[in-house]
Amino acid sequence: MEINLSFAMLLTVLAGLSTGIGSAIAFFIRTPKYSYLAVLLGFSAGVMIYISFTELLGRAIGDV
Repeated sequence: MEINLSFAMLLTVLAGLSTGIGSAIAFFIRTPKYSYLAVLLGFSAGVMIYISFTELLGRAIGDV
């Protein structure tokens, strides 16, 4: 139980730091180029689709 709580807290802190770093980058870049914006949005969309499919795959394999 103690290990799971520590791991969950570590992941929460990493997620918070990632959000902070991303917002700092967005704050300091005043006029982003559209090509950078397109690449970053494509990457984030790909990550979200990957997470969604792996979540569905795990449930589909568990039901069989």
